[in-house]
Amino acid sequence: MAEQVPTYKLASGYSMPLIGFGIWKVPRETCADQVYNAIKLGYRHIDGAWDYTNSKEAGEGVRRAIDDGIVKREDLFITTKLWNNYHKREHAFEMAKLELEAWGIGYFDLFLIHFPISLKFIPFEEIRWPCFWTDKEQTKVTPLAKVPISETWKALEDMVQTKENPSGFVRSIGVSNFSAQLLYDVLSYAKVPISALQIEHHPYLTQPKLVKLAQENNILVTGYSSFGPQSFIELNNSDAINAKPLFEVDVVKSIAEKHGKTPSQVLLRWSTQRNIAVIPKSNNVDRLKQNLESATFSLSDDEVNQISNLNQGLRFNEPDAFGFRIFA
Repeated sequence: MAEQVPTYKLASGYSMPLIGFGIWKVPRETCADQVYNAIKLGYRHIDGAWDYTNSKEAGEGVRRAIDDGIVKREDLFITTKLWNNYHKREHAFEMAKLELEAWGIGYFDLFLIHFPISLKFIPFEEIRWPCFWTDKEQTKVTPLAKVPISETWKALEDMVQTKENPSGFVRSIGVSNFSAQLLYDVLSYAKVPISALQIEHHPYLTQPKLVKLAQENNILVTGYSSFGPQSFIELNNSDAINAKPLFEVDVVKSIAEKHGKTPSQVLLRWSTQRNIAVIPKSNNVDRLKQNLESATFSLSDDEVNQISNLNQGLRFNEPDAFGFRIFA
């Protein structure tokens, strides 16, 4: 199954599968089993983050798959992300090493700055979900910290393993939720290339100019929330609740019927056919398999354009709820 998944050669020289298993909102209680089963099914790319709070369990699933001989470590591509409270150099290193210890996998294939915003440091032992945008008491929003992105990016560069830096524990680095302006900023001083940009990307939010800028600079775009409002309904997001599910949109349904595929497969293929990686999750084995098989057919240019024309600029992941107008 893994051989059916297309890959992309990053600016770092390493290859990344364009279809991964995202572990956002995967419960700790089931995360190890879900990651293990995803790998057993053929997934080779696992997308995690510090603030998902399930890194330890995800690592257990990965190590079990390795111990059972399903894969070798080098067969896998593991992504994680630096959270906002740890942008200062020393905190970035400490968080990265704690995250690596939790996963227990030796190195990360890709390490991203999760959001382009620095918040006041919260001691690691005091972090409690969902306090990541708030103080440890979960009563007020965490204040900003005066840490420039250039300092954080330099910290990531110093984590990269090279001949000159054999103690490094990261292979590729990148950013997440960055605007075009911020990409230009990092590109102006980056000594290690930006390998990836992870953004919200679905037919209701296509961000074509940002995608084009990234791809022109050999930055692989990974789209999260490929199914649009689906991931945010359970978070009581009013925009998501009021939006028509993409699975039920006539254009998506008719294209799926024409190809004998599911709407979810069409939505994923719409991305990967344009060299945009996807990281869907599912608790259902059949849907996991369908997602992994979504690159086994091709859409016509007209079908791609029909889906792209659904764009409404509708964003569901909006930190504005906490007073941080990142996407203003």
